[in-house]
Amino acid sequence: MKKIILLWWICFLLYPSSAFSEQLYSPETMEKDLLEMEKKYQLKTVTIGETEKGKPIKAVKLGRGQNSILMVGAHHGREWLSTMILMKMLQDYASAYQTGKPIGEIPSDLLDEVSIWFIPMLNPDGVRIQQGDFSHLNVWERVAVWKMNDYSTEWSRWKANANGIDLNRQYPSGWDDIINEAKQPTYQFYKGKRPLMASEAKALVSFTKKLDPLIAVSYHTSGREIFWHYHNKPKNMARDYGIAKKTAELTGYELTIPEKEAIGSGFTDWFITEFERPALTIELSYLVEETNPPLSVFPEEWDRNRQVGMMLVQEANRLNNY
Repeated sequence: MKKIILLWWICFLLYPSSAFSEQLYSPETMEKDLLEMEKKYQLKTVTIGETEKGKPIKAVKLGRGQNSILMVGAHHGREWLSTMILMKMLQDYASAYQTGKPIGEIPSDLLDEVSIWFIPMLNPDGVRIQQGDFSHLNVWERVAVWKMNDYSTEWSRWKANANGIDLNRQYPSGWDDIINEAKQPTYQFYKGKRPLMASEAKALVSFTKKLDPLIAVSYHTSGREIFWHYHNKPKNMARDYGIAKKTAELTGYELTIPEKEAIGSGFTDWFITEFERPALTIELSYLVEETNPPLSVFPEEWDRNRQVGMMLVQEANRLNNY
């Protein structure tokens, strides 16, 4: 038995994973889908930075509007359902925009006024690890992630980037207030030694500052909740609550009640305080524990979210014209 275990670990350390399950949406699948959509719909795709392991982080623009909203998926390795939702949104919206058809009840040519920038997968390194693909890691890096996973082979719980940093605890607003048991790199919750230590978070902040979007959204899993409040200025409360309420009505998700002592360090916390504009963290799927939601939830989650992007485009256009 010991020889079998030793042989398994030798194979793990020396050879990449040979195949993915058909039940996973991998970074490679996303890249392939992006390339096809880029050609079919003449989309603008840019690389906003690289992961800790040198993989490109892609952003895609839909529309001709100078103003924009920003939608981000997969801060966390086990949350690639958010990538699937954003890719489906991009595909359906791009098709409607190309043919001049409305998206729901909203004219698609509104994208001539306000564009949508999609970052479908901020953390492809973490997604690969969570899906059991270690082909982007050398032998010593594989040893390191195994250690960060508490020497467990249960990779489906992996949430961090490849260096064991939780990307959504990396943003400056409220970073100092985060206190938890994760004192060193691990599969979840480690905030790092300083804000923006992780290259992925640093790339997103830099891109967001250049883009200057009117609204930002960060998709996560799970719990079917919407977070919208983090030290919002009193003058902006009614505006921000109104947009969050419309999103809750579209999705059927619970709208959270602001906490007086809310602890931040998430992307939307930073966006709200940095830009004084609306931002939403949207949690997809019924509540699951330390793993990815099953693919069986995708049809319902898409049905709940199919109108969210264009509704926010409409709201952003109103903000711009206010």
